[in-house]
Amino acid sequence: MSRSSLPPGPRVALLGAGAAGACLPLAFAPFGVSSLAVVSPALLFLLWGYTAPAQAARLGFCWGAGAFLAGTYWLYISIHIFGKAPAPLAILLMLALVAIMAGYLALLGYVQAKTRLRGAALWLLFLPCAWVLIEWLRGWLFSGFPWLSLGYAFTDSWLAGYAPVAGVYGISLAAAVLAGAGVALVRGNFATRVLAVLLAAAVLGGGLLLSRVSWVAPLDRELRVALVQGAVPQDRKWLLEQLEPTKDLYRDLSLPYLDYDLIVWPEAAIPSMVDAEYEYLEQMRTEAGERGAAIMLGMLEYEPDSGSYFNSLLVLGEPPSIYRKRHLVPFGEYFPVPEFVREWMRLMSLPYVDISKGSSRPEPLEVAGLYAAASICYEDAFGNEQRVFLPQANLLVNVSNDAWFGDSIAPHQHLQIARMRAIEAGRFMLRATNTGVSAVIAPDGRLLGVSPQFETDVLTASIRPYTGATPYVLIGDSWLLLVALAALAVSFAARRHGSV
Repeated sequence: MSRSSLPPGPRVALLGAGAAGACLPLAFAPFGVSSLAVVSPALLFLLWGYTAPAQAARLGFCWGAGAFLAGTYWLYISIHIFGKAPAPLAILLMLALVAIMAGYLALLGYVQAKTRLRGAALWLLFLPCAWVLIEWLRGWLFSGFPWLSLGYAFTDSWLAGYAPVAGVYGISLAAAVLAGAGVALVRGNFATRVLAVLLAAAVLGGGLLLSRVSWVAPLDRELRVALVQGAVPQDRKWLLEQLEPTKDLYRDLSLPYLDYDLIVWPEAAIPSMVDAEYEYLEQMRTEAGERGAAIMLGMLEYEPDSGSYFNSLLVLGEPPSIYRKRHLVPFGEYFPVPEFVREWMRLMSLPYVDISKGSSRPEPLEVAGLYAAASICYEDAFGNEQRVFLPQANLLVNVSNDAWFGDSIAPHQHLQIARMRAIEAGRFMLRATNTGVSAVIAPDGRLLGVSPQFETDVLTASIRPYTGATPYVLIGDSWLLLVALAALAVSFAARRHGSV
């Protein structure tokens, strides 16, 4: 049946699904209406109702398309405005990603309709557990894109108590259970409604209790830190005439803080190669070392022997050390395209050279007698990968360049993701960015300091290094996925026995 031949009812439902999905980004920063991360999927659950599989898939796709078009429109800014790709290509790439993300929801809609589950088995077991499995899948498959996972909306709520135990996907599961409980209250029988109320109360109460548990302990020392935000505009950053002013800017901003323990500059703070700036870097290392400071800064590296480029984070201290980015951005840092497409990109003066991956088992960076878990740019969106540094690392450091997304919602979404990583690990997060939002984040996710966006600033703080491990650090996502799969099995068993 073609779309044009659909009766008015299904057409209205599709529009409603798209509108419900488009409301989801309002649950996240900078808007912060976290309840929409429950209401929006609940509306989708209601629209699915007991529809046929094909219509359920269409509804899921429309919801996902609305959510990701409204929530990741900033991809067009990075690809076209700053990446200089032609507008049609930028729109095509953005819509392709939206379609892929919406496809996951279409798959969920189709599968839930095919199961023919009803009542509590569907709303309180199958849909919440299947939802979190779909979130995990899209955060892993094809390099992963975990943006707009429901759990990120709850950094300032009781549900954040689940993060040190089950990570962001544990919070997503809790939110999806609340969404299913809302549907059960509207459409369920008396027994199902009672069960929904009890389950919702247990979810909220569990989050509150867990938020009061201390999983880690601070060390008996303080670390004075300074985060340098140069605010060099992205459209000028890589101009040849901007290199020397940028070097002078970061040096001059840092000089007053050389008696601090740690100074952090952003991703690719100096727009040049490490080997080309050896004298400058050695001068900064010497000046900082004489005053007792260590400097961490992002730069690109070139390895002549292998011909490889790396997006790296350097420590100018004793001992000097380096971290190379390992989770790269498709079509941003590497291009999974045939050679003829790469040749076309070269002719069009588009980026076409791949950045190489760093080690999959990196060591924490040693700095100021402590250990730091490093991440570059959107690597901090992958909480399970951060665990490789823990519990050895005493703090988290992320350097980013969100200038690629202009004055959009992306930098604020990214900051909220970084806050979740701090809660999961029970560590301070130091986040230095080129144009914002630079921040010092407490182990409970609170923002202790934020630099004004698009302004030159040095953000200072005294923080406590932490030791110990949260349950999430020890176990990761594995146990939650097993629980979700077990719950799916229970939902099918309940249907067979007719108990719900």
